[in-house]
Amino acid sequence: MYQVIARKYRPQTFHDVVNQEHVKTTLENAIAQGRIAHGYIFSGQRGTGKTTVARILARCLNCVEGPTATPCGVCASCKEISTGGTVDVIEIDAASNRGINEMRELRENVRYQPARDRYKVFIIDEAHQITSEAFNALLKTIEEPPEWAVFVLCTTEAHKIPATIASRCQHFSFRSVDFEDLTARMAWICEQEGIEADAEALAVLAQAGEGSVRDSLSALDQAIACCGAKLEAIEVRALLGAFSLESLENVTVALRDGNAERMLEVVDGLERNGHNLQHFSRELARYFRNLLVAKIAAGESLARLVAASAAQRAKLAEIAGGFSEEDLTRYLQLSLDLFKDLQFSLQPRFHLELGLVKLVQAGRLLPIEEALAQLGGTAIPPVQPAKPAAAPLPHAPPKRTGPSPFEQDLAKKAPPAPPPSMTAGDPRAQLHAHLSEKGMTHLADAVENASLAVSGGDLKVTAPKSYVLYFSDKGFAEAVRAVFGRALNVKVITGEPAGPDAPPLAQTSSAREDEASSRALNNPEVQRFREVFGGEVRKIRNLKE
Repeated sequence: MYQVIARKYRPQTFHDVVNQEHVKTTLENAIAQGRIAHGYIFSGQRGTGKTTVARILARCLNCVEGPTATPCGVCASCKEISTGGTVDVIEIDAASNRGINEMRELRENVRYQPARDRYKVFIIDEAHQITSEAFNALLKTIEEPPEWAVFVLCTTEAHKIPATIASRCQHFSFRSVDFEDLTARMAWICEQEGIEADAEALAVLAQAGEGSVRDSLSALDQAIACCGAKLEAIEVRALLGAFSLESLENVTVALRDGNAERMLEVVDGLERNGHNLQHFSRELARYFRNLLVAKIAAGESLARLVAASAAQRAKLAEIAGGFSEEDLTRYLQLSLDLFKDLQFSLQPRFHLELGLVKLVQAGRLLPIEEALAQLGGTAIPPVQPAKPAAAPLPHAPPKRTGPSPFEQDLAKKAPPAPPPSMTAGDPRAQLHAHLSEKGMTHLADAVENASLAVSGGDLKVTAPKSYVLYFSDKGFAEAVRAVFGRALNVKVITGEPAGPDAPPLAQTSSAREDEASSRALNNPEVQRFREVFGGEVRKIRNLKE
């Protein structure tokens, strides 16, 4: 019966494991020194060798020549552990055995000594799915197990393991496999299987695995079944639904030319060929990320940071040379937003077209310095480093004219003088002074802008429409009684005051606005701002009013 490549070439010793040097070295030294712990936690992404290393550890502990870091592989224990047929190495799938009853059975099983081997090894896969109650049932057993028991908990989500369990075990974090090591491993397997595969095809398979050895070997098995004894990059990409660098380059060509129509043609081609648009947006985001890295890094750093063949890295560096670092950063952010939107889109084609057109529009944006230079007609000087404190300012602040803020505050608190048009004996002046002393400045302003005439028992008031309501105030009637010595019947007429006792023409709102506009436009800072940014002043408002 056929055995898949991932199982056929599963490592049987620490030497065969790809990467994970920090794990292999520690376990080998612990076995050599006899410092074998009773509990281990192996965590990391899928397909990085957690369960494989747990089985190798069990072989090292139970080999007839052991405990040894190099098991013989021919004794009964080594063979049975490799095939999963020994009773002393128990593998438990915690995804389906996660309850407290299963953990109680395991706890009872720990009490009995191994039937034949030296250690009883319990490998618990997907350990993070065990319930909290089941973990609590294991606490005492994991903390003080019998001398023949060893627990290995394998998980892809180490943060879900309770701290009470993690504190009783040694934790090993498995890393994703490097791109170069993964392609080298697949090249060796192809050689053993008599398969001819070029470097580009192996790079596509390694990229599909995303650091997982098992995923990459599963893709290799699928490619061999499809393509036969010779693997070519074009066929492998078509099989896996991957996008070549040339197809993604169409997007950067459209960005370079500012051609939105070509972006729409890219989407149309994807639809016609039956490609998954979400998958394309994900690959596009990865493509822009690789371009950004190629723009920033070089040499060994580029080889380590970009999972691609040497020819692809050179091509990425060439394409990235036509864009600035700021543009690539903007494209990467927009492509990530596009991929997120497509996850929940009911119209993925429309979202993809909109996202690609946005990329073209983002490429037309100008730096702020150029935009300001075109607006004002003069270039903006670059930002200079800070100067010492003793250096003179480029623009000295304008000298203050008029009274100081302290003098202005005293003037506000001083009793107001009657307007020039009011003589000392004028009843209107007396009424104005009385209202000002009582703090009723709004009524005093109304009197100042009105004309008064006493006729018998009536007080005739002629005032603008905006002041009419002020004269119906109770305070105004009391002030009239105090000034004239008797109560008068106040009659208010709407109109402009006239006659010899009329006040001088008050400053109208339009005049005040003209004065405020003149002050604002003559301000040195405002003038400097208009020189730099240009523009048009449409309205000026006095914030003190």
